[in-house]
Amino acid sequence: MSGNGQKYDLDFLGGRRLRRPRMTGWSRDLVRENVLTPGDLIWPIFVIEGQNEQQPVKTMPGVSRMSIDLAVEAAKAARAEGIPAVALFPNTAADKRSEDGKEALNRDNLVCRALSAIKDAVPEIGLVADVALDPYTTHGHDGVMAGEEILNDETVEILTRQALVQAQSGADVIAPSDMMDGRIGAIRAVLDGEGLERTIVLSYAAKYASAFYGPFRDAVGSGARLRGSKLTYQMDPANAEDAIREVEQDLAEGADWIMVKPGMPYLDICRLIKDRFDVPVFAYQVSGEYAMIAIAAEAGAIDREAAMAESLMAFKRAGCSGILTYFALEMARKLNG
Repeated sequence: MSGNGQKYDLDFLGGRRLRRPRMTGWSRDLVRENVLTPGDLIWPIFVIEGQNEQQPVKTMPGVSRMSIDLAVEAAKAARAEGIPAVALFPNTAADKRSEDGKEALNRDNLVCRALSAIKDAVPEIGLVADVALDPYTTHGHDGVMAGEEILNDETVEILTRQALVQAQSGADVIAPSDMMDGRIGAIRAVLDGEGLERTIVLSYAAKYASAFYGPFRDAVGSGARLRGSKLTYQMDPANAEDAIREVEQDLAEGADWIMVKPGMPYLDICRLIKDRFDVPVFAYQVSGEYAMIAIAAEAGAIDREAAMAESLMAFKRAGCSGILTYFALEMARKLNG
C-alpha cells in the first residue's frame, strides 16, 4: 500500500515474484546453487613432539597443537565424519632449527613421523604435506638466505629433497607454499624420477603477502623469528593478473591442483583462476580468518555456527573444489547432524 492507502501497481514485475522460491525450506533446497559437504573440507593440524600432549594456540580459540598420537586420533575422527584429507604443519623445536632449515630433509623429523603414523593408522585418509622451510629456519623465511636476500634456486634444490622425504613418508599430496620460481617443475621431476608419479602436487600458486597469517606463524613457532618481510616472494595483495601468470607457469610445470591463500579476501582470485583455467582450485581459510570469526563469536558479536557455514559456502560459490579450514571437523559434524 502507498502512504495514502492506495495499492501499488506491481504490473512492472511481469508476473515474476523472485521471493516465491524462498518462502519454504523445501523450495529453497530445490533451487540452491551450491552445496557444502564434508567432502569439500581439508583439516589443517599442527603437530608437536611428546605423548598425549596438547597446546592451545591462544590466538585461535578452539585450536591446539597436538602430539603425533593425538594427531592420529584426530585423523580418525576426521575420516569418521567424511573429511577426505588432513594437512600437517609441524612446530619444530628450537634446537632443530637452523639457517638452512636442514631438519626439513630429515626422514625422521616431526612431520615425517606424523605422516607415517597417520598413514599406518588411517590409510584411507589423504595426507597433505606443506613444502616450505619456515617451520625449520631460525629466520622464519620459506627459503635460505644470503644476507637479506632469499635465494631462489638454492632453496628449490632443498625443497625438492624435502618433498621427496615427505612423499616417501606417506604424503599423498605435496603442497609447496614457498613461492619460489620453478619449484613445481623441479619437485615433479624428482617425484617422478623416484617412482612417485601418483603423488599429487597442490601448488600454492597464488599466495599473497598477507596480514592474516599471524596466528599460524605463532602456531608453528616462526612468527617471532621472522626477519624482515616476505614481500620479495609472496604476492602483492593489489595484483590479480600476477596470479594468472603464477598459475599458468605452475600448471605448465606439472601442478595438478591450485591453491589460493588467504581465502576470503581473495575470493575474486579463486573465481578468476577457475574461470580462466578450469582446473581444481583450492582455498585456504587461513588462521587470521578463523580467528576473526572465533574471537568475534566469543565476544557475542556474531553467531559462530552461522558465520562459519556462510564463510565456507562463499568458497564453493567462488568455484573452489576444496577448502583448507580449521573449522573442518566442527563443520563436518554440523553437516552430518
